Amino acid sequence: MAAEKQRLAILGSGFASLSLVKRIDLSLYKIAIVSPRNHFLFTPLLPSTTVGTIEFRSIIEPIRSSRNEIRYYQAECISIDPEKSIVKCETVQSKEIFDLEYDHLVITVGAVNNTFGIPGVEKHALFLKELQDARKIRGKIIENFERAAVPGTADEEKKRLLHFVVVGGGPTGVEFAAELSDFIKDDLVKWYPKLAPHATITLLEAATQILGTFDSKLSEYAMKIFQRQNIVIKTNSPVKEVLEKTILLHDGTVIQHGLVVWSTGIGPTKLLQSLPFPKNRASRLLTDEFLRVPGTRNIYAAGDCATSEDENYPATAQVAQQEGKYLACSFNRTALGKKAEPFRYKNLGMLAYIGDRRALADLPNVKGRGFATFLFWRSAYLTRLVSMKNKILVLFDWIKASIFGRDISSF
Repeated sequence: MAAEKQRLAILGSGFASLSLVKRIDLSLYKIAIVSPRNHFLFTPLLPSTTVGTIEFRSIIEPIRSSRNEIRYYQAECISIDPEKSIVKCETVQSKEIFDLEYDHLVITVGAVNNTFGIPGVEKHALFLKELQDARKIRGKIIENFERAAVPGTADEEKKRLLHFVVVGGGPTGVEFAAELSDFIKDDLVKWYPKLAPHATITLLEAATQILGTFDSKLSEYAMKIFQRQNIVIKTNSPVKEVLEKTILLHDGTVIQHGLVVWSTGIGPTKLLQSLPFPKNRASRLLTDEFLRVPGTRNIYAAGDCATSEDENYPATAQVAQQEGKYLACSFNRTALGKKAEPFRYKNLGMLAYIGDRRALADLPNVKGRGFATFLFWRSAYLTRLVSMKNKILVLFDWIKASIFGRDISSF
């Protein structure tokens, strides 16, 4: 008689979760996924959706279709009982509470946008972390151009409406600024010929340079390209407060804006804050060499919400993907009575799009930049998309945008 399958509960639907689910042996485990988001989102291409270079549904994959025989619950975990091996969950729509028992638990709940407690961010800025965020940004850009095009609009108001401010000089902020610059230069100038030339983009960064995790020469190159595209870069410019129509910097500078996109880093979710497990200063769960949470026997953590006790892993998609793959192999081995090997992170490098068909590649053995790197950037992301459907859709989106331009419809 075959042994009963072990119950594996997974919290979250990001890179770590999907990578685990794709490789776990379903003859050994019964999988239950709990997440308020019922799809996987390929976040590296999210900035491209804000301007229509890529369409929204081209970079998502329904969790239910990731594997047969898995169970998915559109809910949010609100507490964990390690002693009884039970997670308490609350459904998204009806707010009903239910318990889910497990033999093994993997926490991959990701992180939330970090506002650093700065007043006005939550109310007056837009984030760029989920698909609905990208949709709001896309709508706001078109809305501002339409408002500026109304006869009688004062020149000062037009200038404010068409001033787009990006806070945060990391990869997400830089790529959004680059995509927006391309959108204005390639498409909006055709439909708003009197307005588009006056649209401005400002990138605010609290540190001394943008793309601080990249090689310094690549960062300097990105700054030069941005200057050519008339993107204003203000380093050493921490934000003090965000108001409806202005941003106040710590040095007293007041900046008029029509849109603020906030991309300054991540913070812990409510669940993470409530858990009694060991955490680092950034409130990420600490894990041992097997990605197990110290002090527990059957709870593991991966992705942006966790990091190693010995090494602070970056909160990136490639780390989460490698951790998910490792956990699947580890669970498969231990279920068969084999010993699991410790997790070893392999840095594959970083990529970033900087506009005007140029990109950066900070790889272990290569530092690339320019048009050739842009082609590499596109091919690399195309191959990493999870399904053939997504690969075809993204490829067609790129071709369509190149031939017909980006869509400017607002809906």
